[in-house]
Amino acid sequence: MSLTFMAKYDLREGNSCHIHLSLRGADGEPVLSGEGPHGFSPLMEHFLAGQLACLRELTYLLAPNVNSYKRFVAGSFAPTAVSWGLDNRTCALRVVGHGPLLRVENRVPGGEANPYLAVAALVAAGLHGLEHELELPAPSVGNAYRSDAPWVPGTLREAAQPWADSPVAFGADVVEHYCNAARVELSAFDSAVTDWERQRGFERL
Repeated sequence: MSLTFMAKYDLREGNSCHIHLSLRGADGEPVLSGEGPHGFSPLMEHFLAGQLACLRELTYLLAPNVNSYKRFVAGSFAPTAVSWGLDNRTCALRVVGHGPLLRVENRVPGGEANPYLAVAALVAAGLHGLEHELELPAPSVGNAYRSDAPWVPGTLREAAQPWADSPVAFGADVVEHYCNAARVELSAFDSAVTDWERQRGFERL
């Protein structure tokens, strides 16, 4: 037997790396809960709004390989909609807990995500929301797979473009380094002949 962290090994449910994120102040006390709607503080609203605003452009750090995007299938427990909800597992961002345990679960990362890069992306997105005091839209209620929210990028090629154009990412050198990594990965994939193609070829040709 051997172990793989592939996000999507077969047609069953994928392999995820959901990340729960909460914040504490300089005094060590939680800062996300407050007196606002849903028990949120203003900081929580801006932080979560930043997560939403930057999710598509930073998806590449959460899903870094061609295979990562095979996991994003409607109804599969993996997110497709860039939306947030209260304990709603159909959303990309699920808010859970209350009071000092209030936190945001990002359900986009797959099992092969680099946790350091993924957490860096989430923190950068949250800080973007705080710095610009972004307004938080209403939560998604019900099945977000059927919502009209923007979709999480569906392929590595689709994710690489907003990453390349992102004003939130980590400087020109870092952006270009990972853009090049995406180009290399896509070039290797595009030139590969897969078992599926062989099987399909013998079946049809």
